[in-house]
Amino acid sequence: MAILLLLTLPPAMAPAQHNKPVLNHIAHYVHDLGKSTDFYLNIVGLDTIPNPFRDNKHTWFSIGYKSHLHLLAGAEPPKQHNKNIHLCFSVPDIDLFIAKLTKARIPFEDWPGNKQQVTLRSDGVKQIYFTDPDGYWVEINNAKD
Repeated sequence: MAILLLLTLPPAMAPAQHNKPVLNHIAHYVHDLGKSTDFYLNIVGLDTIPNPFRDNKHTWFSIGYKSHLHLLAGAEPPKQHNKNIHLCFSVPDIDLFIAKLTKARIPFEDWPGNKQQVTLRSDGVKQIYFTDPDGYWVEINNAKD
């Protein structure tokens, strides 16, 4: 039964096959772990998962099939980072997500940097950009694949 289930998963969700690497985790070095944990949990909407360290220096989130985002405490105070270096998450309803950002008073922008604007890619995907508490850029889009 489990084998049939695995065979029906899309390629991005299937376990590593044919000796190809699969994303395991992204480590994100943050200044204030509590603030960053709250941001990725309540603003971005990720789910936490148990971390083996069981300390106050790590928070782990699920970001896909056996893929994780690890927040690690101890970074220098926040600074602005280049937008070309960003995490991207897809959501089913970008307008609902924008309403969430607006309610939380988190500014967003399109790719060129126009405030409170949405980029419309040539393939019809909408995307926005905003920064996390450490100044790292986050993209949210409504891509289906």
